Amino acid sequence: MSRRLLQLVIPVTPERRMFRIHDPSVDPDAPGGPLPPVGALISTNREQLWVGSLQEDIDVRLVLEEWDTAPPPCGDAWDEEAKGAIYLRGQLSISMGLAGTAVRGLRLAGGVGDYSVRVYAGNRDQVTRRYAQLFDRHRNPLSDEFQQEKKTLEGLERYLVQLWRESLAAADGWLRAGVVTGWPTARVRGWPTRRGPPPGSRPGGSGLCPRSGRLRAPRIWRAPRRWWPRSRWPMRAAGSAAGRWFRW
Repeated sequence: MSRRLLQLVIPVTPERRMFRIHDPSVDPDAPGGPLPPVGALISTNREQLWVGSLQEDIDVRLVLEEWDTAPPPCGDAWDEEAKGAIYLRGQLSISMGLAGTAVRGLRLAGGVGDYSVRVYAGNRDQVTRRYAQLFDRHRNPLSDEFQQEKKTLEGLERYLVQLWRESLAAADGWLRAGVVTGWPTARVRGWPTRRGPPPGSRPGGSGLCPRSGRLRAPRIWRAPRRWWPRSRWPMRAAGSAAGRWFRW
C-alpha cells in the first residue's frame, strides 16, 4: 500500500505561464533547459520539470507530494494529467522566474536518484474565462472592484504534483517478500528498528535464528589461510629448518 511521505501546499505565481521544478544545483535560466510547455501540461529534461499554466497575473495553488511507491490514480477529480521523470539529488526547488523562488532546497526522503512524476491540473479554462470577463465588466483594471474580484480567482487554478522513486518501491517489495541482498538496511520499513538484516543472509530467509528468534550476528569475512615455506619468511631465526611449511 502506498504511503505519503511529504505534502506541501503553497501559492505559486507563474512566470511566462509556467513554473519550474528542478534540482537546486541546476540553473533553470541556463541554456539547455526544456522547451516551454506551450500547448502541453509539462515539459521535462534530465533534471528539470516545467509545468505549464494559463495564468500570468493570478496565483495558482500547488500541492506537492512525495510517496514511497506509486500513489493510486486520481485523474477523475482533475481535468488534465501528465507523466514524466526527473533526476534529483535528494532535494528540489520551485522557481517562479522573476517572481522569485517558491521553494528552495526542499529535502526529499527518497534521496538521490530518478523520480517518477505525475502532474494533475484543474480549473485552468475556468479561471481564464472568468478573468477575461473581468475586463468586460470593469474598464479600469486598477479599480478596487477589479482587484477585489481578481483576488477571488487566486488559487482557483490548482495543480497536484506527485513524485516517488521507483527503485525504492522495488526494494521495499523485495524486503516485504523476504529477499535480502546482504547489505545492511537499517531504518527500512518492514525490519526491526534497532538493526537491519545481517549481511550475508540468504535470499528468502528472515535473518532470524530459528532457535532463539533473535537476529543472527553479522558474518565477518576473513581471508583464507595461506601456507608459506619458512624459507620465504622475510626474517627467520638462524638455524631454522629451511624448506619446512608452516601455517601463516
